[in-house]
Amino acid sequence: MASLAIPRALLRQAQVVADDYTARTGVPVDATELLTGRAALLDIAPQGQVSAGGATRLLATSDRWCALTLSRPDDVAAVPALLQDDSVEVDPWPAIRAWAAVNSAAEVADRGRLLGLPVAVLGETAPAPPVVSSLGPGRTGSMADMLVADLSSMWAGPLCGQLLARAGATVVKVESRSRPDGSRAGAPEFFDWMNGGKLSYATDFDEPRDLAALIQVADVVIEASRPAALARRGLGPGTVAPMPGRIWLRITGHGTVGEKADWVAFGDDAAVSGGLVEYKDGTPVFSGDAIADPLTGLHAAVAVAASRERGGGELIEFSMAAVAAGYGALEGDDHEATPLARPAAGPAGPELGADSGAVRRLVAERTVAPC
Repeated sequence: MASLAIPRALLRQAQVVADDYTARTGVPVDATELLTGRAALLDIAPQGQVSAGGATRLLATSDRWCALTLSRPDDVAAVPALLQDDSVEVDPWPAIRAWAAVNSAAEVADRGRLLGLPVAVLGETAPAPPVVSSLGPGRTGSMADMLVADLSSMWAGPLCGQLLARAGATVVKVESRSRPDGSRAGAPEFFDWMNGGKLSYATDFDEPRDLAALIQVADVVIEASRPAALARRGLGPGTVAPMPGRIWLRITGHGTVGEKADWVAFGDDAAVSGGLVEYKDGTPVFSGDAIADPLTGLHAAVAVAASRERGGGELIEFSMAAVAAGYGALEGDDHEATPLARPAAGPAGPELGADSGAVRRLVAERTVAPC
């Protein structure tokens, strides 16, 4: 059985958070399964300075270490502009490493972020709790009564939605017809693990009337895009008609303040930003598999459950890098070989748009006719 090197202190603290969710919802959660499940399903593990998924690399710069992720076609297409060289080889990583080595970490990060690339400087982010602000009046209710509009993709947000579904919530996975969740194109086992038991609603984000109707009746909204992406469509928490008790969960890579709001992140580079790495002979290597994703998804689910107990009416904003930094700051750096916990088989993830009609009927039932 393969394993991941994960600090024992991290596993203990993550299980404390998982136990908190269990205490609030009655749903048992194994933190080790959440942190190692994808690696078990895909049979992957980090290879030193190459992430488990293979898309992120740790790069030595002239003064510090950085992480760069090339997981999307657009990321790969931006490499010539990053290096200012149109003759990049099919495998761009040797040229990227050579370029990074003669530039400072700040220069690498600034140029990468200018191009919209997921890039991080090792340890640049400090631990911070989620930012919670008021959205309106509260309204109590059970977890099982919740309607959740899950607009997120990949791992952190979908995991939060999956945990809420296990607690009895009706979770609607919302996807663009033209750009569905990228995990649909990957291993089906992972997509099923994150999205089994959810309803699938396909829509056009550029014609958001139907989506707005769903959000207006949702008790919980999960989003994991850059804040401006929904705001320019009139779908942000400050523009959608308020509803008592609604909880709006926003997951970002680096927060929503200033230029950080536009920084793109994935789980591996967000972990590096938070300093959550292992050191071998003084050199950083990846710890776990995209570990900022499942940690953030777990913390987000607990935050939603706690907010529901308070009556909701809140905007809760998580930075994946800040969550990772909280674990990177734990005392002790003893990494143990953690056996992979393969998730039990569950229901298959829904086909794209399979439940759109049912969701529209659900929205109609929940919509209060004007007086």
